[in-house]
Amino acid sequence: MRTMLNAKNALGALAMSLAFSLELSMSGAAFAQGADVYPSRPVTIIVPVAPGAATETEGRMWSAKLGEAIGQQFVMDFKPGGSGTLALTYTARQKPDGYTLAYVTSTYPILPLLFTDLPIDLIRGLEQVSLLSKRGGLLVVANNLPVRNVQEYIAYARADPGKINFATSGNGTILHLMGLWLQSATNTKVTFIHYKAAGAGYPDLMAGRVDMMPVTFSGGYPTMVKPGKVRAIGTATLQRSAAIPDMPTVAEQGVPDYEYPSWLGLVAPLKTPATVFARLNVEIAKIAKQPDMQQKLGDDTILIGSSPEQFRRVVETETGRWRRLVQENNIKFDDPN
Repeated sequence: MRTMLNAKNALGALAMSLAFSLELSMSGAAFAQGADVYPSRPVTIIVPVAPGAATETEGRMWSAKLGEAIGQQFVMDFKPGGSGTLALTYTARQKPDGYTLAYVTSTYPILPLLFTDLPIDLIRGLEQVSLLSKRGGLLVVANNLPVRNVQEYIAYARADPGKINFATSGNGTILHLMGLWLQSATNTKVTFIHYKAAGAGYPDLMAGRVDMMPVTFSGGYPTMVKPGKVRAIGTATLQRSAAIPDMPTVAEQGVPDYEYPSWLGLVAPLKTPATVFARLNVEIAKIAKQPDMQQKLGDDTILIGSSPEQFRRVVETETGRWRRLVQENNIKFDDPN
């Protein structure tokens, strides 16, 4: 009897030991699996502009929405300077684990043209994660310029080459390149007036001291176009704006594909795992469809939430376009004229 009890006790102890070992094994596997789930800690998003810019406003919305959807904080870290090169060079040098990302704007494809001596290729040295949104733009003229549409502008500009003063936000900026694009596509010639920022040119535009300028919808329509201080001659978008649907696009008026490429995107260090992109892209696509995002950003913003491949094509297209225009016009970015 005692031998049988001892045998039963031994078998029971062995069973308990096996059960405990199995439980530990399963717990360990679960822990290991949990540790691999991205993200398991806060994510930093580098912002290449100073606080207060439009990029911050929209960036905070995307960061907050990603945090809500994924259950981890997405913390913005501002690193302004060098037209965004400081922030993006820093990002490119971080560990490619998905815990350091960066917002980029439509100046991103221009950087290789502006800065030819960077230690890192900021286009090929970063992974394009998603094109988050695009914003509408307008081509506007001073009220004293006798043109009311793009065709009249072309005729006026061709009749007197160089007479029209085209305001930009600086030599080599998006607005400068927009002017070069319009000039090339319409076989016209303008005189570029470079300001330190877009807003610095607005008073002269409204006063008629400069003749025309591309503006963002949010920056130009409510304060200048709607109150009649300047005149819009076309929307610089490929589709008509939902805010002013009766205004034809510049492309409709004879300048194919012409648009103000104002957008916000997300990039990551090279060799970031595809699983990170997959996780982010799923949530970004969902966020882009949320009505409250559209309401807060306004009708001039088109929410996209693209795939990495789609965003990569946008960057490649714009980089090629700007490079071609710069070469055709022999633009030197260190020359203020």
